[in-house]
Amino acid sequence: MIETIITIAFVLSTALTVLILLLPSQYEPRPSPQEKPRPSVQILVLGDIGRSPRMQYHALSIARKGGLVVIVGYKESDPHPDIMSHPNISIVPLRPHPAILQTSNKLLFATYGPLKVIFQVVCLWKCLAYTTPPSRWLLVQNPPSIPTLAVASLSCFLRQTRLVIDWHNFGYSILALKLGPAHPFVKLSIWYEKTFCKMASAHFCVTDAMRSVLKREFQLQAPILPLHDRPASHFHPITDPKERTEFLTTLPEMEGLRSSLDSGNLRVLVSSTSWTPDEDFSVLIDALLQYSEKAVSQPELPEILAVITGKGPQKQMYLEKITALEAAGKLQKVTIRTAWLTVPDYARLLASASLGVSLHTSSSGVDLPMKVVDMFGAGLPVVGWNRFEAWPELVTERVNGMGFGSTAELLDRLVELFGNDQKLESLRAGAQKESERRWDDEWDPIAGYLFGLTESQ
Repeated sequence: MIETIITIAFVLSTALTVLILLLPSQYEPRPSPQEKPRPSVQILVLGDIGRSPRMQYHALSIARKGGLVVIVGYKESDPHPDIMSHPNISIVPLRPHPAILQTSNKLLFATYGPLKVIFQVVCLWKCLAYTTPPSRWLLVQNPPSIPTLAVASLSCFLRQTRLVIDWHNFGYSILALKLGPAHPFVKLSIWYEKTFCKMASAHFCVTDAMRSVLKREFQLQAPILPLHDRPASHFHPITDPKERTEFLTTLPEMEGLRSSLDSGNLRVLVSSTSWTPDEDFSVLIDALLQYSEKAVSQPELPEILAVITGKGPQKQMYLEKITALEAAGKLQKVTIRTAWLTVPDYARLLASASLGVSLHTSSSGVDLPMKVVDMFGAGLPVVGWNRFEAWPELVTERVNGMGFGSTAELLDRLVELFGNDQKLESLRAGAQKESERRWDDEWDPIAGYLFGLTESQ
């Protein structure tokens, strides 16, 4: 009997000790009566901070309004220069997971996936509960939702922090692209996302269509606030054609094409892609291949320089395909180049190009590509995949852009616009008009008011 009591006492004391060790530090101490509290916000990105423009814009808006910001995420590429230099913003980098846990193989994913999640749970808990100071708010980018939402919910509960989820898309819909909608992991992901999102005090989402889904299918009771993406201040149009040409001549990708640019027989097409399955890059390659064939027989069609920016898992596969087409002489009137530019140079490229292309197909149908917002901010007209519900929330057909739903339709758009300067310039005028709608105008009355940084909604 005594031994049983001692054993129970030992187990309980051990469990209590572990619990105390795992508890995060308490919420921020109260300021003195003379000290005015400054709103503090942690921003969690389970991805590359430098390739998460919307979350960087959140950070800059909070900091410029006087709030204190801590960004937690992977630091794989350079964030916006203002993020690095602003005194109210600090970055806590997450430790990247071992390369061996990254795989595109469905069979290996079933084994490596859970191991990767366990690794991320440990790293996230350490950052949210110990490494970072307590904050009033935690703003979480979703997706990815696993394991972010669960760890963030527990940390916020213990630290008396208010959780806000910023919905860019749905995690389960992206997972379904890899595993299929009927896979058990996808069904588990649906349950997980719908369960833990209810822990949030408020939600932002990128479209009105997404708000309807969150309200109807997720049955959320907390406020759901549509916060449409808008361009930041470093994206702006270049209205002088001479200035656009001067910038383009400085690009290494222009090598061998400057005579065509000077003669007016070159159009610069820009596409930013994540090189993932939800952006089928073969649609653009096939359209450019067919355009080249047409331009050979129709001399009035100009040459194209296609500059592709971005990083992702399928990049090498497509580069090999492009190299093979070039070697076979099938891209006589088209040059395809990849580039990774600084933030200012990327903004100037968009403002100097002839046309932007978006291949974003939307796994959920209710999210929108941030790249199109940036293109509009730079006054660049856009052609994009339009076979999803939320597309009209961003693009007004034949005013600032045009949609397509197949390789053939994309080819028709390229021939129509590059073969008619008047139509292209009309779309550019519409895009420049769209560029007047800015991030701060959208953010201040919604997120700024929620975080207590602006006085009225």
